[in-house]
Amino acid sequence: MRKLCILCAALFCFSLTASAQDSTAAFDASASAADPAAPAAPASLIPPDRDPWQIGVGFQYMQFHVLGQKFHDFGYQAGVTRYLNNWFAVEGTVIAGFGNISSSVDAKSFFIGGGPHITVLNTRRLEPWVHVIVGWERFRFTQGEVLGANSHAAFMAGGGLDYKIHGGRLSWRIQGDYLGTNLGPGLSNNYMVGTGFIFNF
Repeated sequence: MRKLCILCAALFCFSLTASAQDSTAAFDASASAADPAAPAAPASLIPPDRDPWQIGVGFQYMQFHVLGQKFHDFGYQAGVTRYLNNWFAVEGTVIAGFGNISSSVDAKSFFIGGGPHITVLNTRRLEPWVHVIVGWERFRFTQGEVLGANSHAAFMAGGGLDYKIHGGRLSWRIQGDYLGTNLGPGLSNNYMVGTGFIFNF
């Protein structure tokens, strides 16, 4: 009789333990079902296969035909580009030019603008690209009585080729651009070619 009581007590304790485990599992399952799904992570603006930033400096030769005058400037260009994915970026650029129309008339130019920059991602040495920049162009001439200072909205469109150096951290760039501005009668057609270096980070 004593052995039977001990056996019944053991079975009772075992059934209580099993019941408690089943209740815990059911509670965990219901809690998991009640929890809302975690929100999806927002899309990253960091390109997966390239550095997101570029800073460039370079030298430009510019041929102008504005206000009835033909002249050329030599200038300096600086720009920054932010890639939003592997092929599309937003670019900002500044170009300052210095030249002359004659021995007595200096001609200075200044352009600032921004716009889209599209590239063909290439893991090899050469990477072509195009851009369209909308901005503002200013000319200042030393002979103020005739020409003076003039400025107007302008746009620049063109492209180039980057040659990757040192594993792509540094690139040598060549580019050509058309610069249109509404100075004088009608749209003036101007052209630029340049070269420089691009730092990727």
